Amino acid sequence: MPGRIIAIANQKGGVGKTTTAVNLAASLADVGKRVLLIDFDPQANATNGIGLSGSNGAGGIYDAIGQTKAPSDVIQDTALEGLKLIASTPALAGAELELADVSRRESRLKDICLGLLDQHDFILIDCPPSFGLLTINALVAADSVLIPVQCEYYAIHGLGLLMENINRVRRIYNKNLGIEGVLLTMLDARNSLCTQVAQEIRSNFHDRVFHCAIPRNVALAEAPSYGRPVLAYNNHSSGSRAYVELAQEVLKNAKASVG
Repeated sequence: MPGRIIAIANQKGGVGKTTTAVNLAASLADVGKRVLLIDFDPQANATNGIGLSGSNGAGGIYDAIGQTKAPSDVIQDTALEGLKLIASTPALAGAELELADVSRRESRLKDICLGLLDQHDFILIDCPPSFGLLTINALVAADSVLIPVQCEYYAIHGLGLLMENINRVRRIYNKNLGIEGVLLTMLDARNSLCTQVAQEIRSNFHDRVFHCAIPRNVALAEAPSYGRPVLAYNNHSSGSRAYVELAQEVLKNAKASVG
């Protein structure tokens, strides 16, 4: 199976985007896949949540984008076998301005990913919560985009706007960009509004919505403070089980795409 590049994106913050990037990466690595997680958010939450740093001399995605270091030189091992990371640092926030006048500025990340793809089964890109040049770079690089959506009132409107922007990227830069799936996050089955929103998203987006949903879960909230994916923090939690299920759906999608 050829390597697959998946951008994890949503213009809205606080929807479980980084939680999904870290825990999907860990769950795929746990079943023997070679996974590279690229933290493409200047907040560096994925880097910190996996227990690493971009300011430890190893460098990170900012150095690779700026072509001051080779992409292979900024890859770090994590505590989980099979999972590697290209870290982020706050310096990445300046990349959009620095790339403004650079030719093919929207393809810098694509060039990096394609150069690393033969060494990995999956490259996952954690995008910033905005639709600027960094997110465009991720969508240009990606085979597909996975969209975490919190089960709350404004979710459907925000999802519609994101789909419009994804379609713009398709038309201009990446006609083969697919939808990996819409992932319902922070689902609380006891909350009637939450379940109502989830039902409405499923009825509007049909088979584009993953079968599994990510519940509100204490272990998912606690794991980042220990610098671990939830699988390594509490693998019996409902959050851990949900991301294992998500990994299985992503693997099924990957097999279908080459079948």
